[in-house]
Amino acid sequence: MVDKSHSRMRYENFAGALLFTAGVLAFMGIITAETLYPGYNTAQNTISDLGASLPPNSIIIEPSATIFNTSMLVSGLLIIASAYCIYHAFRRPVIASLTGLFGIGVSGVGIFDGSYGNIHAIFALLAFLAGGLSAVASYRIQGAPLNYFSVLLGGISLLDLILYYIMMDSSPFAVLGIGGLERWVAYPILLWVTGFGGYLMGYSRS
Repeated sequence: MVDKSHSRMRYENFAGALLFTAGVLAFMGIITAETLYPGYNTAQNTISDLGASLPPNSIIIEPSATIFNTSMLVSGLLIIASAYCIYHAFRRPVIASLTGLFGIGVSGVGIFDGSYGNIHAIFALLAFLAGGLSAVASYRIQGAPLNYFSVLLGGISLLDLILYYIMMDSSPFAVLGIGGLERWVAYPILLWVTGFGGYLMGYSRS
């Protein structure tokens, strides 16, 4: 019994460390790439423009592209690894699967930058959708009040995403520009990733 408890604690700790690192890396990678991208506008430019703009005339600015794509790839791999640890710690296949799909989406964004067009869009959509659902689903393995904040953050991200696909430029988030709208999808998820990671590290010790 003690061995099982110790093993679970290790998986919780690893999952938390991996998620926390992924969240910080993604945030800092985006911020660093933005500062090194001449004329970048957070309202008019999408996050993915940091890696490469859409075809047919894709624009790639270095070193922003390398920084962004690398940070997305590594962050995604860390999230995938955390999904494995979450499954072994909590035996919640739905949460682990959603987290794994989220990580695959993030990694895909880094591998297939904006110049890949539809392939990039598919991975970005997977990251946004699975990330928002992961935040909401994690409610079941968190204590209050973080579980409520996780649902709130995931809900905001999913609401923004759904409204955009239904209403397009008529979405209430569209006033922020395409870049601001996308950040209201992505940043709540990254805030959840970082917060959930910190929670799991503390939870494993308690």
